[in-house]
Amino acid sequence: MSILTKICQWLPFGKVPEMHAQGVYKRLQKNDVQIIDVRSKMEWDRSHIEGSINLPITSLSIDAIKQLELSPEITTVVICLSAHRSIPGVRKLKQFGFSDVYQLEGGMLSWWKLSLPTSK
Repeated sequence: MSILTKICQWLPFGKVPEMHAQGVYKRLQKNDVQIIDVRSKMEWDRSHIEGSINLPITSLSIDAIKQLELSPEITTVVICLSAHRSIPGVRKLKQFGFSDVYQLEGGMLSWWKLSLPTSK
């Protein structure tokens, strides 16, 4: 992997697959999705989607994925505040072998706008 490719994977620009907040909520009701919240612990403590796993983008590694026992076989949604940090999160997970991975369209801001349930 070239240096440019390594740098570009961390840029919060470009397109990655997205899932709308309502779609994520419906999948949560069926219990067939895992959610990785890449915001800081402080942001996550204030408000997060129940059942989500907090793994700050700065700590996202294959070792952390294995330690948390996250499965590349399960649909995965990466979330952050406004769908910027989640872009490199999706790219990293794809690099780690996750095939069905999305970012939450609009991030937590879209979740809150729809008044979907959160935990504190």
